[in-house]
Amino acid sequence: MAPVKKGILERLNAGEVVIGDGGFVFALEKRGYVKAGPWTPEATVTHPEAVRQLHREFLRAGANVMQTFTFYASDDKLENRGQSLKYTGAQINEAACDLAKEVASEGDALVAGGVCQTPSYLSCKSETEVKAIFKKQMEVFIKKNVDFLIAEYFEHVEEAEWAVQVLKTGGKPVAASMCIGPEGDMHGVSPAECAVRLVKAGAQIIGVNCHFDPMTCVQAVKMMKAGVEKAGLKAHYMVQPLAYHTPDCNCQGFIDLPEFPFGLEPRILTRWDMHKYAREAYNVGIRYIGGCCGFEPYHIRAVAEELAPERGFLPDASEKHGNWGAGLEMHTKPWVRARARRDYWENLKPASGRPQCPSLSTPDGWGVTKGHNDLMQQKEATSQDQLKQLFDRSKSH
Repeated sequence: MAPVKKGILERLNAGEVVIGDGGFVFALEKRGYVKAGPWTPEATVTHPEAVRQLHREFLRAGANVMQTFTFYASDDKLENRGQSLKYTGAQINEAACDLAKEVASEGDALVAGGVCQTPSYLSCKSETEVKAIFKKQMEVFIKKNVDFLIAEYFEHVEEAEWAVQVLKTGGKPVAASMCIGPEGDMHGVSPAECAVRLVKAGAQIIGVNCHFDPMTCVQAVKMMKAGVEKAGLKAHYMVQPLAYHTPDCNCQGFIDLPEFPFGLEPRILTRWDMHKYAREAYNVGIRYIGGCCGFEPYHIRAVAEELAPERGFLPDASEKHGNWGAGLEMHTKPWVRARARRDYWENLKPASGRPQCPSLSTPDGWGVTKGHNDLMQQKEATSQDQLKQLFDRSKSH
């Protein structure tokens, strides 16, 4: 009989480092299995082998949480903007749970069922209506007996609170992660206040994911931690940032960058940047450390290698990699062999190779958020007239 795995709170209470996985929607879009724009995860049903393999790569890289590929898998999102999918949210979510559980069983990994922000909230639907969407998703996770639940990728703390309140009824540990930076949510609620509200709603693990680069996200979680401690509350902290540099982002994050989503590659962090990120996150007291959009398995491997002293082991994927590029010692060229050392890569300032590229961009933010007419979602496909209005408006910015 296999030994019972320690739960997420048991691990965090013991001070253990928990490493999350990376960004499934972006990774699978690049591989041809996800449609950019909707970003919905029907690949769990249509191409389960692709989802399963990505889970395995993250597990081998050192992740010990397999998060179900259920991002944007609510029925209202699946119907948004004229999508006519053959599958319901329940079918997609059930398949996602099965895949994550299968791979988690191959190592010391836990399964986390995830919900995220909804088009219904942006369209000003009622608290009852939005909570019903979360409840429908949660019922699948409880049926499949995942290890814990995550409410992630929320731009508005109010909706995140509603999600946490629903997930708490499932009897599983609950994590809550907002896609905000140091400026706070889209209505200007500070990270500190967001954190306090999430803890009071019932989340035991809180933090941020997506929208911003690692150091910006760590800074936001640090502000959350300070707010929780000032309020006399307790929580564990998590961070799952982008793998892109975003120093020029406004409060909306990388979605407002003109490079989103097809021109972001020049902003990718190197694995050595990830070592610095992992160490900084650990030093400020964050113990659940993972990644979101742009994170590939080699990024997670870098996080796991940096935190190997604290975890007590290297990931399986380090077997061929060597420590700090030690394999380069066997390269045929002497100047490459000279790079087989940590200080070389830590101090490198990589070039983009693009002579006419600017170092920063001007975000396209139009200053709209929940409650604005432009964000009212629809089940009908976006019409050509609607698109023309958007194209014309874009040219004026």
